[in-house]
Amino acid sequence: MLFTSKYRDRLTALLLLVALNLCAVAPAFSQGEETTRERRATQSAASQPSSSRTAATAASSSGAPLTLEELQLRIAEIMRRPELAPAQLAVKVTSLDTGRTLFEENAQKLLLPASVMKIFTVAAALDRLTPDFRFKTSVYADARPDAAGTIKGNLTIYGRGDPSLSATFNNGDYFKAVNELADQIAAAGVKRVEGDLVGDESYFTGPPLGFAWSWADLQWYYGAEVSALSVNNNALDLFVKPGASVGAQCSVTTGPPTPLVTINNRTTTTARGTKRELAVYRALGENVIEVTGSLPLDDQGYVGSVSVSHPALVFVYMLRSALAQKGVTVTGKSRTIDAPVRRETTSALQTPVEITSRQSPPLSVVAAQTLKPSQNLYAELILRTLGRERGGNFEGTSEAAGVDVVRKFLAEAGVNPFEVVMWDGSGLSRRDLITANATVQLLAYMSRHRYAGPFRDALPIAGVDGTLARRMKGTPAMGNARAKTGTIETVATLSGYVTSAAGERLVFSVLLNNYPESSNARRVFTDDLAVLLASFAGRSQ
Repeated sequence: MLFTSKYRDRLTALLLLVALNLCAVAPAFSQGEETTRERRATQSAASQPSSSRTAATAASSSGAPLTLEELQLRIAEIMRRPELAPAQLAVKVTSLDTGRTLFEENAQKLLLPASVMKIFTVAAALDRLTPDFRFKTSVYADARPDAAGTIKGNLTIYGRGDPSLSATFNNGDYFKAVNELADQIAAAGVKRVEGDLVGDESYFTGPPLGFAWSWADLQWYYGAEVSALSVNNNALDLFVKPGASVGAQCSVTTGPPTPLVTINNRTTTTARGTKRELAVYRALGENVIEVTGSLPLDDQGYVGSVSVSHPALVFVYMLRSALAQKGVTVTGKSRTIDAPVRRETTSALQTPVEITSRQSPPLSVVAAQTLKPSQNLYAELILRTLGRERGGNFEGTSEAAGVDVVRKFLAEAGVNPFEVVMWDGSGLSRRDLITANATVQLLAYMSRHRYAGPFRDALPIAGVDGTLARRMKGTPAMGNARAKTGTIETVATLSGYVTSAAGERLVFSVLLNNYPESSNARRVFTDDLAVLLASFAGRSQ
């Protein structure tokens, strides 16, 4: 590793210099800095000082590292904080301008990536599918409607993994995407369906949950089931508010409401100033949500997002309701077909006619909605779509086929295949492993890729948007660092790009594992490194 014993031996001699220069980089979290309207970036990478002397002068007064040797020392000091002693920590920093490694330690150790795994999935998707790729949802029947507008048979909605049938892509409107599809069906002349309304999710093969996902994650939106016919992130927003008086039952509602989900409300309202005691539970494979406990009378209310089971059926029920509002009658049942049923059934469409279809926004937009808020479901939909679209004759699940596509892409990118252990697309699997070295290699490759722009634009920006919107505000990293965050229990990771105070383009990866403090405490260490790199006034050469 670059930070060798030569530098450690000089640690004592340099401590005095550091103490004199150090006024401490601005903390990753500042109390009282958040507002209801997020402050936009006031300094972009392009506006960084071009003169190293100017940068050094400013850095000297702010305690920023002035030389490469001092930067290395400061990174090592972060890694050797006493509270990190029980944890595993890997760091690598490289210059995109010179190709030189500024610092690395434990860079080839395999660690849990959490959501940093998403950059591997999205990078491969942009490369293999292009930023202009669109997910398509088709509406099929055995024949077009007759002169009276009747379809004699089933109306089948065939999903291909479109994430955009969601409030996320429709200004918070749960129903807009489904209503638009209903409008298109009605506009195609359909007035009556003398058959079933079928949600076909057979485009993806394999289980709806990723391998080695934690049981504790599965009832929440970030552990939602994966379906080729997804709707509203395959989750329901849950709203719990105190009742009108002490002892009254709390109000529990969902958005959107659906007859497929039952709410068992066993809550009560307590006196003002008492402690909130609320629990939410949905059993695996069930659509019964148990809400128990209490809220004080002056509580502002609880909002959470609970995953639903069999989301394709939720989609079908929503569409049936939307069709009824358009005057389209369906006489049969509402049901779904998955890949095993599709293989076994004798009623599969032999020569389907496409009545209408809907396309998603381009993949570049979906990529940003995946990386910036760190949306697990979208990453899984992208991975499985990769498997179907570019997996060739791969035998296995859509998920495994997608992983195979990503592995082949990484080999082309020059990433060591033994430094990436991939089981899913989101990083939710506790079997995923990466190295800081492989992550930096991928990021460096994408910086010169033909789709470098869409990839970079999809990453969260420090202090501006996504999962970094409230982090590193008021620091040199704000509006500068573009990086993917990762957080699961005992894990905090951060990997991406930052421009130094001297104008040098840097790529970095920091992986922190086995640190059982709160997520905010864990993130401090990763953010400190990014801020330190942004303030670096020296050069790598």
